[in-house]
Amino acid sequence: MEKQNTKGRERMLSLFDAGTFVEMGAYIRRRGENEAYDAVLTGYGSIGGKLAFAFVQDSDKNAGALDSVGAEKISRLYDQAIKSGAPVIGVFDGAGAVVYDGASALSAYGKVMKCVSDASGIIPQIAYVSGTCLGMAATVAAMFDVTVAVENVSELYVSAPAGNLDESGMAAVYSETEADAVATVRMLVDLLPRNNKDVAAVEPTDDVGRPVAADLKPAYLADNMTVMHLYGGYGKEVSTALARMGGITVGLISLDGKLTAKGARKIARLVSFCDSFSLPVVTLVDSEGVDTAADADLAPALGKLAKAYITATTAKVTAVIGKAYGAAFTLMGSRALGADLALATPDAVISVMDPEAAVAFVWNDKITSDKSRAEVEAEWKETYASAQIAAESGDIDDIVPTEELRARIISALYMLAEKADGMPDRKHGVPTL
Repeated sequence: MEKQNTKGRERMLSLFDAGTFVEMGAYIRRRGENEAYDAVLTGYGSIGGKLAFAFVQDSDKNAGALDSVGAEKISRLYDQAIKSGAPVIGVFDGAGAVVYDGASALSAYGKVMKCVSDASGIIPQIAYVSGTCLGMAATVAAMFDVTVAVENVSELYVSAPAGNLDESGMAAVYSETEADAVATVRMLVDLLPRNNKDVAAVEPTDDVGRPVAADLKPAYLADNMTVMHLYGGYGKEVSTALARMGGITVGLISLDGKLTAKGARKIARLVSFCDSFSLPVVTLVDSEGVDTAADADLAPALGKLAKAYITATTAKVTAVIGKAYGAAFTLMGSRALGADLALATPDAVISVMDPEAAVAFVWNDKITSDKSRAEVEAEWKETYASAQIAAESGDIDDIVPTEELRARIISALYMLAEKADGMPDRKHGVPTL
């Protein structure tokens, strides 16, 4: 049968390099149906020269509703993707399940959930919500590593609309158009490794020694100052992104402001994802601590953040580029939580509490007619809160001028590229003569 040019097929072809898409299960369909296409389209091809697999809910067929046949096609796709060690892209645009199929329709979603769960941490999984994604389909999409949505097009919720998908954290990337969303998916495939045994690195396309500006922004550290921001509207005091540094894909995290529960969960999510695929984590800290008034669930969120950094065995490099007060210093990838390298810029202020508050609490009597409050606060910073003091105690490994920070971090990433988990194996030591 000749394949019809449906919306789902057009979306599938847009993902892959021209002429590379190969359909899988092309003639599998519901018993008794003679359509030349099914509600679920599956196949593989090349994206930027890299093998990738994809399934698409085709809303031109039965509104893209999932049934046991579609679930079986997706299951076969996952089996092959895991064997081949290549990412899976799921394109969601369907009206739930085939209602008159009863329990088998419900089991169909369960089968897909198991596929996604079994592949988690083995191959990257990217969800592209190109239309309607409701109920259990929304649960499936949420299980993927990265979810890409389209403004004013994507509907993603279980029972009631979640409002702006970016601000709610339902989508990692919120694109303005479908073309932008497809470009984002292709860029993600380019940035990420093919699987958890692959290395996400290419030849550098930018000068590794390029100096950065004093008013440091995360993008300044990235190759060609290009980053892919994730969850931009959620926990806005935190910037989380994927970028390349010296050709190596990294998770780039920046805290600028007081840390909230949303920000903590956002960071923990990226650290865990990076660790799954051995992507280094680069953390920049400029924070006055945690926002204790903003969230009732702050403590468990901070615990989740600490655990993410502690358990991550991937390379971790942290730099204090401004203020680092109280828990913000400890929780944001500090040496104590297992950072491989902890740096600070010369003007960094690392303190148990806000220096102004510290002076008011313990040094208020030093403020006299001859010594102003500002002078006493400057003395406190120099005595108890400078980068030099932190370096002398070993909590900071080195003090690096801001303009040299990119080069120094890239040097560390190269050094840590072959980082071992724990002590290397050996047969025995070499005896003396």
